[in-house]
Amino acid sequence: MSLQPLPLDPQAATSIIEDDTQALQTAHALAQAFKQQSALRDRERRLPHEELEQFSRSGLWGISVPKAFGGAGVSSVTLAEVIRIISAADGSLGQIPQNHFYTLEVLRVNGSPEQQKRLYAEVLAGQRFGNALAELGTKTAHDRTTRLTRDGQGWRINGRKFYATGALYAQRIPTSVIDEKGIQQLAFVAADAQGLTVVDDWSGFGQRTTGSGSVVFDNVYVNDTDVMPFQSAFERPTTVGPLAQILHAAIDTGIARAAFEDALHFVRTRTRPWIDSGIEKAVDDPLTLHSFGKLGIRLHAAEALLERAGQYLDHAQAQSTAENVAEASIAVAEARAISTEISLAAGSTLFELAGSQSTLAEHGLDRHWRNARVHTLHDPVRWKYHAIGNFYLNDVNPPRRGTI
Repeated sequence: MSLQPLPLDPQAATSIIEDDTQALQTAHALAQAFKQQSALRDRERRLPHEELEQFSRSGLWGISVPKAFGGAGVSSVTLAEVIRIISAADGSLGQIPQNHFYTLEVLRVNGSPEQQKRLYAEVLAGQRFGNALAELGTKTAHDRTTRLTRDGQGWRINGRKFYATGALYAQRIPTSVIDEKGIQQLAFVAADAQGLTVVDDWSGFGQRTTGSGSVVFDNVYVNDTDVMPFQSAFERPTTVGPLAQILHAAIDTGIARAAFEDALHFVRTRTRPWIDSGIEKAVDDPLTLHSFGKLGIRLHAAEALLERAGQYLDHAQAQSTAENVAEASIAVAEARAISTEISLAAGSTLFELAGSQSTLAEHGLDRHWRNARVHTLHDPVRWKYHAIGNFYLNDVNPPRRGTI
């Protein structure tokens, strides 16, 4: 099914977030609203067009735009916390802007001044960037076959992408392409470009409303001014990779927090696993107390490591030396590893404590584990342990790529 995002309402103003405090306050307010029908959207796969319009019009999608271009230029600590807050309310809504912010980081480190001025202005006006990066059938996950060929003053794009989270809702779809010299570039393609088709074929059993389907490029034209270097962002020390990964860690940490809070409420209010008394009561079962004690410790550790990773990332963005970027990547990898574990553990504990006759699915509480299980497969966490161990034991810096 080919779909296009809802057009922006030119009469609706997009707020401009001024600082970190306002960003966090706005995120908390939106999370309260987004949480209300999160389970229903998941159960019926209601695509969140209206919620995303509210999300981007709030100004939160522009908070990483540097101050020099009119944005708040919030810290990485704040950016990750915003994504964590939204993900705790709705794991799909927290996932959708991940590649938007990733693209803005590529723009920051590799875009020309003209591209930065123009594209940052679009974001501050409320436009959303999706993504068309990953491909099926390549030798490795990092290989690309989508081609960029010269056509006069512009280019033509041909290829197919999958797992294109955000493309379904975007006004621009940043696309990784291989040029005629075999070098990877990033093309900012308008979502309504002729020959571009967004296919809603996402069928994941978790994060059901992210719309992470496919994008097809059939001789799509793109202006020369909308193409910027991409490969070079990983050929020198930049924070593109750890920025991408800290957002993933924030998503998982938010999902874990939601599962933990729902598990607390579930156990406190059930006189039997399937009956909600509506009244909270003390719980004295030693095994249940042990489960929540263990979960609480690991959740707080994940939240602390997420904040710590943001601090390392802020330092590396200010001074992008090889050493600083490597330390940021490792700090983020640590947060990503523990957030993977706790998000799965918290969702699983809901099942364990509710019992086989529970009404988890009826109340949508099963979505936490499903969301975590799908999202944590984004890139194998086992390789993060390898990189972390190699860094500490052998002083080997992690590879420069978007998955660490």
